[in-house]
Amino acid sequence: MSAPPSPPRRRFLKTAAAGALVIGMGPGGVLAARHGAADTAPTFTPNVFIRIGRDGIVTLVSKQPEIGQGIKTSLPMIFAEELEIDWRDVRIVQGDLDPAYGSQGAGGSTSTPANYNDFHRLGATARTMLVQAASQAWGVPAGECRAARGAVHHAASGRKLGYGALVPAAAALPLPEAAQVQLKDPATYTLLGTRVGGVDNGAIVSGKPLFGIDVQLPGMLYAVYAKCPVFGGKPVSANLDAIKALPGVTDAFIVDGTENLNGLRPGVAIVATSTWSAFKARRQLDVTWDEGSGASHSWADFSAQAKAAAGKPGTTVLRRDGDVSAALAGAAKTVEASYTYPFISHASMEPQNCTAWFKPNEGTLELWAPTQNPGAGQALVSTTFGIPKEKIVLHIIRSGGGFGRRLSSDFIVEATAIARKVGAPVKLTWTREDDLQHDHFRAGGFHHLRGGVDANGKLVGWHDHFVTFANRVERDGKSILQPGSGASLSGDEFPGRWLANCLLEQTALECRIPMGPWRAPGSNVFSWVFHSFIDELAHAGGRDPVEFRLELLGEKDIVPGTGERGQPYSVARMRNVLREVAQKSGWGKKKFARGQGAGVAFHFSHRGYVAEVAEVTVSTSGQLRVDRVVVVTDIGAQIVNLSGAENQVQGSVIDGLSTLMYPELNIEGGRVVQSNFHDYKLLRMPEAPPAIDVHFLKTDYPVTGLGEPVLPPLAPAVCNAIFAATGIRVRELPLSRTDLRWA
Repeated sequence: MSAPPSPPRRRFLKTAAAGALVIGMGPGGVLAARHGAADTAPTFTPNVFIRIGRDGIVTLVSKQPEIGQGIKTSLPMIFAEELEIDWRDVRIVQGDLDPAYGSQGAGGSTSTPANYNDFHRLGATARTMLVQAASQAWGVPAGECRAARGAVHHAASGRKLGYGALVPAAAALPLPEAAQVQLKDPATYTLLGTRVGGVDNGAIVSGKPLFGIDVQLPGMLYAVYAKCPVFGGKPVSANLDAIKALPGVTDAFIVDGTENLNGLRPGVAIVATSTWSAFKARRQLDVTWDEGSGASHSWADFSAQAKAAAGKPGTTVLRRDGDVSAALAGAAKTVEASYTYPFISHASMEPQNCTAWFKPNEGTLELWAPTQNPGAGQALVSTTFGIPKEKIVLHIIRSGGGFGRRLSSDFIVEATAIARKVGAPVKLTWTREDDLQHDHFRAGGFHHLRGGVDANGKLVGWHDHFVTFANRVERDGKSILQPGSGASLSGDEFPGRWLANCLLEQTALECRIPMGPWRAPGSNVFSWVFHSFIDELAHAGGRDPVEFRLELLGEKDIVPGTGERGQPYSVARMRNVLREVAQKSGWGKKKFARGQGAGVAFHFSHRGYVAEVAEVTVSTSGQLRVDRVVVVTDIGAQIVNLSGAENQVQGSVIDGLSTLMYPELNIEGGRVVQSNFHDYKLLRMPEAPPAIDVHFLKTDYPVTGLGEPVLPPLAPAVCNAIFAATGIRVRELPLSRTDLRWA
């Protein structure tokens, strides 16, 4: 990949002088415009998203990072729909980090809901100006003109003007008043809701350079960065002279780093004339490490601590409603269970990498980073090295997978540290071993649960003591334990708020293990724990699992949130998806042979309401096959790109199944034991469900993202199906740890 062109903002400033209509969105969603004509300088503000050239080609900026979720295609479709432009006449460019674009993160399934309404308004404003330009040219009222397929039409006279011909006149118009801008009726959409292939698909399948790992710059050097295998450790000394003497190596040095586990960790950098030379040299690197306090960590010890904590009150009470002890004492049946899940890695196909070019004479830094969180990356670089943000240019490069890993910016500050020492453009590439063993991991956890049902099989009491993991951090001059991302339980977590007797507690185990958001943080494991245990209680009460859940949800349409960050829960939406998935799957109507069964689960996360039914077959020797997964999701009023939406649902099911079945990281002596895909197994193609039925409920609610909400219910649905098929209850992840043999 050659160096990307100038940022779109600068490129548009250049092209506007040649005659272009350019419209953008200012901070806070305020519309702004910039004009360009053949003989005038541009006058629109630089916060640009839309450019229409005299050739009629529409260039749209995709401002969010593309990590495989399809946002580079779907968000520009919103512009194109309102613009009334033929998709074949659209060109998409990736926007660099620029405050004019507003938020540019890709995480939490926020990209679509955060931009949907503003992007409609931007596209409609451009269309309105084009129609006004045509109406003035013809001397007719704008109301007699309409835009369609890249042109404005006047039906009464049969006249038509293409957008390209209207550019000079439209560029001279002031922004219309808000009342003049009419959004399209969704019933008239011709692009949104259809299947559109990804704009990068052709380049991907033909192997063209797209990703961060493909970046090439003139005079570029290549680097690797070795960190202590024990979390929180640092180098004391290394055989640097011997490394520098190796073929292709240009430098080797120690980087002191910081105490921040999520920032620049101390390590040893090797710089060479090729990635292969750097990798080869690293094999001969001999480092004396100060392993620090993290060397005492082990999963076995953590498990022992969690077991000891189970019989004690939690250190933090998250929710206390009613009298759980009395409710359980009076229950007709009670169930106690412990659920456990390990630390896991993100394991994205493209290892972490970043290209950095520091120019000391100018004090400027240019970065090419496959990041989900460019703003945070720029801020971390600025605070770590004292480089003003305005002197840091960050090019957002397509990522080969993210799943939350690239919300962290450690690889960006590492590349910057090396580039500042080297004085030339340098590409840092992590090895697969680096990626697995120095991830910001999904935290492991231990849930100790008690629940009870009355004589009618109704849930009357619930107690969860959650033992989680936390890092010690400094905040407001105090040293505190802060649970890792996804390791903090909300007091509103289902079935909290639904029960008169509910106790949710949490105990944090201190560790030096860096943790970070993993696809559907928290929900990806909480759903498995809670909806598996709900299934246990349904069976204990002799109840149908779907009816048990509907009864638990109750008849209220909305359950308000509690606490400072509590979110309201639309019970009506969840009831609807649960009933729909039961209907679509034929729940209760199929006769399964022994070793076959169906399981159900639902979950609300990242604004999405999702219910799933899994059908499985388990052989007597314990081999599992997931035969079918039925998904019903309510993500609002409009599917933007049907192809992309289906892809996200199917990908979430497969990712959720993979994570259920195989991956785990063992900690011994403060280090991760697993190192590569030979001992960190993921799902293979023949193991994927042959049928994934996807159903969307179109409802009158704001549009929601789809990258995360579908993943959480998959694991409990499959595990509940395993119980229905075999009578075996899965309470430990990964599933490979449970013997599924039955006779």
